[in-house]
Amino acid sequence: MRKDAKIYIAGHNGMAGSAIRRELEKKGYDNLVVRTHQELDLCRQSEVESFFEKERPEYVFLAAAKVGGISANINYPAEFLYYNLMIESNVINTSYKYGVKKLVFLGSSCIYPRNCPQPMKEEYLLDGKVEPTNEGYAIAKIAGVKLCEMYNRQYGMNCISLMPCNLFGYNDCFDTEKAHVIPALLMKFHEAKVKQAKEVVVWGSGRARREFLFSDDFAQACIYMFENYEGQDIINIGSGNDVSIGELASIISRIVGYEGNIIFDCSKPDGMPQKLMNVTVANELGWKNHNSLEKGLYLTYRWFLKNYGS
Repeated sequence: MRKDAKIYIAGHNGMAGSAIRRELEKKGYDNLVVRTHQELDLCRQSEVESFFEKERPEYVFLAAAKVGGISANINYPAEFLYYNLMIESNVINTSYKYGVKKLVFLGSSCIYPRNCPQPMKEEYLLDGKVEPTNEGYAIAKIAGVKLCEMYNRQYGMNCISLMPCNLFGYNDCFDTEKAHVIPALLMKFHEAKVKQAKEVVVWGSGRARREFLFSDDFAQACIYMFENYEGQDIINIGSGNDVSIGELASIISRIVGYEGNIIFDCSKPDGMPQKLMNVTVANELGWKNHNSLEKGLYLTYRWFLKNYGS
């Protein structure tokens, strides 16, 4: 792979996209093309076409997406479905029209059925109904996977689809309305520590289990598959280990230094009972994550303190 190949990173300011950009730069790729949302609205086909006509990227990482935690997904399902469908359709189709040599599409573990066997294998896709609390986002990501698959099949387009587990890390969204579980808990425990609150309330029973991966590890997986994998099959990217939300809350409270009580609000939804990826395929292809959950959380909290903490 030429180091001066023109590579477009869609969503370069987000958590996954910024990690991919750092990893590409670390590996010597020096012809990266990026645009902010203000400069290029990926939901507008005409803008996407004009961008590709002008820049002619050779490779594309499609990391742009509308994302959010369980609360945002419950409250705004139409937006999660619409915006992600538009982004995927415009970028994938225009990449084909302008001869992109390879496109890496980032999906999500939420594509798998709510009640599928654990750990979740790639072959379980579409074997049952998805989790209702994030149905809009899940359906959009399934559509993106299938769009890549069908452009591969019909046009011979070189698209690969990677399915990450729950990601966290630098440049995560620390917005109380939109945050995923890790940034939400980091904010809650940090604020409780600062205010010397006696307790922190966590959504759900604490029994639901989730798998987490530090965003820099995921970026390394993306570049590895970009350089080494060709094929239509989706690939799970994860640590291969999960923890309960209760265990996660305890780890985060310890890292933050909060010493109060943790209360679980069982009136709030847990979402899927468990989301653990089977990462055998990725491991057999030669990739494995390096950072432990605790190390990743420590690095993320340190970044949070530098950028948000008081």
